[in-house]
Amino acid sequence: MKFKQPSSGQLPFTDRALTHSMAAHGHNILQQERQAEHLSDGPIQQKKTDSVTLQQYSTTLLMGRLPAPPCRILGVGTGLTAICASLDQKGYQVCSLLQEEQNTDQPNDRIEAQPRDAFQRLEDLAAVRNNFDVLLFQESVRAIEPLSLFNKGLDLLPVGGSLLIMDEFSSCRQPGPFQAGLHLLEDFLALAKRMGFELVEQLDLSVRETLVPDHQEKYESGQSCYVFLYFVKQQLPTWRLQLLGENHIPDMLVLFEQTFGHSMSPAMWRWKYGAGRGHAIGAWREGRLIAHYGGMVRKILYFGQPQTAVQIGDVMVDKAERGTLTKKGPFFLMAATFLERYIGYGKPYLLGFGFPNERAMKVAERLHLYAEVGHMVELEWPLLAKTPHWQTRLQVIDKANAEQAWVATAIDQCWRDMSVSLREGIVGIRDWRYLQKRYLHHPHHQYQVVLVINRFGGKVRGVIVLRHHAEGCEIIDLVSSLGEIPLLVMHARRIAGMSNQRRLSCQITENFAASFATTGGTQRALPIRIPTNVWSRGPAAEEIRHQWWLMSGDMDFR
Repeated sequence: MKFKQPSSGQLPFTDRALTHSMAAHGHNILQQERQAEHLSDGPIQQKKTDSVTLQQYSTTLLMGRLPAPPCRILGVGTGLTAICASLDQKGYQVCSLLQEEQNTDQPNDRIEAQPRDAFQRLEDLAAVRNNFDVLLFQESVRAIEPLSLFNKGLDLLPVGGSLLIMDEFSSCRQPGPFQAGLHLLEDFLALAKRMGFELVEQLDLSVRETLVPDHQEKYESGQSCYVFLYFVKQQLPTWRLQLLGENHIPDMLVLFEQTFGHSMSPAMWRWKYGAGRGHAIGAWREGRLIAHYGGMVRKILYFGQPQTAVQIGDVMVDKAERGTLTKKGPFFLMAATFLERYIGYGKPYLLGFGFPNERAMKVAERLHLYAEVGHMVELEWPLLAKTPHWQTRLQVIDKANAEQAWVATAIDQCWRDMSVSLREGIVGIRDWRYLQKRYLHHPHHQYQVVLVINRFGGKVRGVIVLRHHAEGCEIIDLVSSLGEIPLLVMHARRIAGMSNQRRLSCQITENFAASFATTGGTQRALPIRIPTNVWSRGPAAEEIRHQWWLMSGDMDFR
């Protein structure tokens, strides 16, 4: 391995950076330091002279903020060979995780926590508590989940340990498709504070045209920025946040039963969250999961345009921890982190929605996380006799005929009709693929999926999804144009009558209850309000209010 030799000469300094409490100290250091060894051969592609300038500046910046040797440093990033050599020469103990394409001919002999020839992700590095004094990230944060990064920092650093980052971040998120690649700086800084890291210094290097000239147009537009961040680890937080995976299923199921008084099966968890269908953040205290905040992915039409939303669910806090309902409590920590990570402009999901109980909704409103955009009502009808309807007939869809091609064709046509009717609103997609997964492949509940078809000509008028339970028969879902709703309700009343049920009911967002006005039912309000995210930047609540078509089939627990 060949190391580049240090060069000489004074590094020019332009005091245009955004700084915090140590800015003056950093200025003096930068004025006095000589040019140092190259820090990075990383992914910023520039002219050679520009790249050298950035590398020299970066090295000088770093050297002024390191504790005196000997101290242990873990470097994570690309092109760290030269800086590791320089630090070695100065008496530092350096390990590195190189985020480069693996080359088995040149094993990474700096990794001590894992086999010496491993090229690892930070997330996979076995934690040895307080094993390093400094964590250095050079153009690598963009590829690391922020929660994983800060959790590793909590494990690997002692109190007072330093976390140094030099990387590109997104400055803002605009309406449009999911903008993968860069973390939003505002959210990253908020999470750092939440996880127990104090921001000591922040330098905006994107204002230095001599350092990153090829990126100036992007930086000047305000889309992104190139920054140096210096954090110090404070005391361990009371609650530690972490993304949940399948390895956390047992912990989640125990908390679920303690919270709701009934169990959830592993199959139900996988139906909700498995294979990328959902995400969850948990809060741990002393190694025990004490709170959970989940979300299930839902494809929608947003005023006629395809979008993706996430339905918030399985929100729970151990009763012993519920006394803290402030911005320092576990509910807020989870909810704010989830909303920042997943929901809003330029994030994986444009909208969040859900069906919280009244208490949870009030807490979220008080913490400025949610705003109400609708509420649910229940409709109820008397039953009808089983006398056949001479114009239309019924066809039950079950696992025996679900794979027949005509079924998918018929239901998809019903969905197209419905989507046209609701092009001025917001509705979850209800095509055959969705109905099959939601109702025919549910791990526990049984549903009755029925097509209403013309006796003459065979036109399919709509789809009814019913659930029969001890309290009666419920219309869980409807798929049709809004003009067909009276016909579908009439058939649902007949089916409930033939099944000797006590009642037929249906839950719907109040703003669409008028579509059922001619069906002869009675209406009552339900204590279920529909929230939207107002914590992270996204569509305004006023834009969404009274626009959702939601039924009980949209709930994950019905």
